[in-house]
Amino acid sequence: MRRIRVVKQRGSNHGTNEYPFVIDAGGLSVVPVTSFHLDHPAVTEVVSTGVPELDVMVGRGGWYKGSTTMISGESGAGKTTFAAAFADAACRRGDRCPYLAFEESGQQLVRNMASVGMELDSWIDRGLLRIHASRPTQLGLERHLTTVYQQVEAHAPDVVVIDPITDFTSIGTSTDVKVLLMRIVDYLKKRQVTAVFTSLLHDRSAEDPTVSSLIDNWVQLRNLEVQGQRDRGVFIQKARGMPHSNQIREFVLSDEGIRLLDQVSGPEGVLTGRAQGRTAGAKEGGQ
Repeated sequence: MRRIRVVKQRGSNHGTNEYPFVIDAGGLSVVPVTSFHLDHPAVTEVVSTGVPELDVMVGRGGWYKGSTTMISGESGAGKTTFAAAFADAACRRGDRCPYLAFEESGQQLVRNMASVGMELDSWIDRGLLRIHASRPTQLGLERHLTTVYQQVEAHAPDVVVIDPITDFTSIGTSTDVKVLLMRIVDYLKKRQVTAVFTSLLHDRSAEDPTVSSLIDNWVQLRNLEVQGQRDRGVFIQKARGMPHSNQIREFVLSDEGIRLLDQVSGPEGVLTGRAQGRTAGAKEGGQ
């Protein structure tokens, strides 16, 4: 990692820290250090989560503009689908969205999301969606930071998706990754860019210590096992500044997109309408 420092500059105040910089096709880029002042603007305008039923679960009908949301869950829980739904909804509004993908190519992402009713290629053709796909180990943490800056400066987006942020842990310590994400969050907040990150959780009971304290909204996805069948559930862990549902809702992925099922409380805890139907059927069969 290259660093630069101004040792002295007569007659003027200057930063005394060492600043990382990169040299690429665009020349020399010095990476700014995050401001210590929390003076980000706070607006009341909201943007859709991309899932109508999830909008209802959020008291304001979506995420605050300029906020940062993390969607976490185990492998196969649907994190990328929720992130893509957010990007798809943004493009439908005419917003611009860079999508930084670290686990699948742009073409693979477009193909996979088409299976759940999202035609992302149409937004790419119109210049609203830009997928930047690369392996996280290809570059250092600072280079990933400058990539975010360059995408924002070049395209002036309204929203940004980073999928997933947990891949950064393969190229840096937890402290390094937290500093990186803090700088990304602060940079996007100052520009009122609404961000969605995805995060892989290996243990559903474990909180993600890397970024959970930095983000405004946290949505958790869970793999549920009900009577020998694996289902998926979603709940809102937190949403700063807005009331939100405390329900765990089962959801399904179909060719029409993400659909949350009605919630029903049963004697053994939270049951969805579909789970309740299975339970009733089992009782009738035993009579």
